[in-house]
Amino acid sequence: MKRGIKLIGALSLATVLLYGCDNAGTSTTTGETASKEVKQGDLNVAFVFTDSVINKYDYFKAKSEELTEKGKKFEGDLQGRANGFQQEVQTFQQTGGNMTVNQQRAKQEELAKKEQNLMTYRDNLMQELSADEAALYSEVYDRVQKYLKSYAQSNDLDVILSYTRGGAVWYANDAIDLTTSVIEGLNKEYTSAPADTAK
Repeated sequence: MKRGIKLIGALSLATVLLYGCDNAGTSTTTGETASKEVKQGDLNVAFVFTDSVINKYDYFKAKSEELTEKGKKFEGDLQGRANGFQQEVQTFQQTGGNMTVNQQRAKQEELAKKEQNLMTYRDNLMQELSADEAALYSEVYDRVQKYLKSYAQSNDLDVILSYTRGGAVWYANDAIDLTTSVIEGLNKEYTSAPADTAK
């Protein structure tokens, strides 16, 4: 069984944080949208390094630590139960010869059931951690996307691209890299939020 979970690192579940502002500039013929008219040459485009934004976002780091601690607690509990079961098996192996055939059969069935229950318990813990991890990534994705929308509107940007190794963007001028600014803004917004709304 794998021990623990790795949460901090490359964000594999959300490889694309692509934001298009009200479909602006998607048409090469008219360039007209419901909110404003944008000519193809007038698009204001920028990008962020997705992994950096996620991994340096204080909210993500805090929640990841909580999830890691929960995983360690689950692992300790599971290990304790497994040790208890193993001790019971060893005791049966040492004393089983003193039992009748029916008693041995009953004990074997009991141990088999306990082993199955232990496996089910382990699977349930892993599913819970996996669901928590997926929920965290989803929440962080939503928070970052919401912030980028606000950031784009405040800075007159039409598109903010996600820059990830092997992604759709192969080159971008450093002058349009918003990563540091976005990280600072996200963390400022997170630390200034009331404790009850920061979850």
